[in-house]
Amino acid sequence: MSLSTKRLGAAALAASLLLSGATFAQQKPATPPAAPAAPAAPAQAPQGPLRVELQPSQGEWTKVCGRDQAAGKDICYTTRDFGQAADQPPVLALAVYDVKGDDQRIVRLLLPVALMLRPGFRFSVDKGATQEGSFEICFPNGCFAESKVKGPTIDQMKKGTSLNVMVKNQANNEVNFVLPLAGFAKAFDGAPIDPKVLEEQQKQLEQELQKRAEEQRKAIEAQPGAAPAK
Repeated sequence: MSLSTKRLGAAALAASLLLSGATFAQQKPATPPAAPAAPAAPAQAPQGPLRVELQPSQGEWTKVCGRDQAAGKDICYTTRDFGQAADQPPVLALAVYDVKGDDQRIVRLLLPVALMLRPGFRFSVDKGATQEGSFEICFPNGCFAESKVKGPTIDQMKKGTSLNVMVKNQANNEVNFVLPLAGFAKAFDGAPIDPKVLEEQQKQLEQELQKRAEEQRKAIEAQPGAAPAK
């Protein structure tokens, strides 16, 4: 799947959680606005880092390859989306780019909004050394961030159990997203997905997300005293 803001319709959900310090399990997902308003600050800011364990929103990692006509190079990226639960829309996406002939790779993330951008982000594989990355650009549904790495980091990801992504929220508390790495090595070293299969998977995912959003809208309207959606 491509690493695009369309894939992160639920990113706005995480914004209020990151601001308030609540865990994902404490709130039920609802159809988010494009640019959520920040909730009132809690009476007392939570102390210490917030650990948010995510689950894959896709059955498997996806490897996509193509030709960058401008650079004249072949590029592959291995990607997966992660969410609150396997049956919920994604709130974060990870992609690792591999440019043929280049020793340098790129770890790229699509993260929720409402984060402190200036500190950037940090990440590590399991309990390994921490590396740094920076935010590149933000959209209403999420922010792109990336870090340039070498081969040894990719080897660690292939052998590792989880990737820890550390960011700061607007309350200056650290949030640690934990992403499982199972299956990454097989996908990164394996053959890319057929473009036609990829297109069909994207269509199916879009339809499924639209269906879930419609179900959530109807559930909200069915609540006593709820105003009908326009």
